[in-house]
Amino acid sequence: MIEKFFEDEDSTLYLGDALEILKELPAESVDVIFADPPYFLSNGGITCAGGKMTSVNKGDWDKISTLEDKHEFNLKWINLCKKVLKPNGTIWISGTLHNIYSVGFALEQEGFKIMNNITWQKTNPPPNLACRYFTHSTETILWAKKNPSAKHFFNYELMKELNGGKQMKDVWTGALTPRREKTFGKHPTQKPLYLLKKILLASTREGDSVLDPFCGSGTTGVACKLLNRKFIGIDNNAEFIALAKERLIHACEQKF
Repeated sequence: MIEKFFEDEDSTLYLGDALEILKELPAESVDVIFADPPYFLSNGGITCAGGKMTSVNKGDWDKISTLEDKHEFNLKWINLCKKVLKPNGTIWISGTLHNIYSVGFALEQEGFKIMNNITWQKTNPPPNLACRYFTHSTETILWAKKNPSAKHFFNYELMKELNGGKQMKDVWTGALTPRREKTFGKHPTQKPLYLLKKILLASTREGDSVLDPFCGSGTTGVACKLLNRKFIGIDNNAEFIALAKERLIHACEQKF
């Protein structure tokens, strides 16, 4: 029996190993999954943050020994996510060159159909201090459905409306997470709220259930709160899950 770290009327947070907790969640119980798994880019290098040179290392959770270990990890959690997705459910997974090719291959191995390869173009990426290759200014978000023959939900008309009456393309441009979204604490890979709101508006209806197996600071949960979706979040870091709790409580207060 898994213990809940936090729960309110429409949100649940679990502190622990996603691979273990996913096994305990009911089969075919969630409509959509957004996952921001470890990118495994903590390699001892340096980057620029706030105008200062800093290490790229995020923590032990972002390190892996071999390519084989990386792919095995991706296969395991994607397999478990498939079991909890409803038959017509979809999954969004973000990544960079460090992990996204393994993720895409694992999705196909598990029988998912990849529908879109979203490129998130950052307007204010950190500079490339090495000056030996191009500045890293994009991340990839794969959107896939569990059952290739299922009729998944896509809010096409709303996406078209948000794009000025034209079909929305698979390149989304916007800034990194603003400081105001880090009021309660910082997470090294926190996604901006606008990005998660767009994802949820595109692929969910009000009242749908959304799972984030690596929820970090809880941005997916905040978006769910503001858009009236149900949320389940998992993280193995006590500091991050506590941060997610504070943000969920604050988001709930913002609604009233």
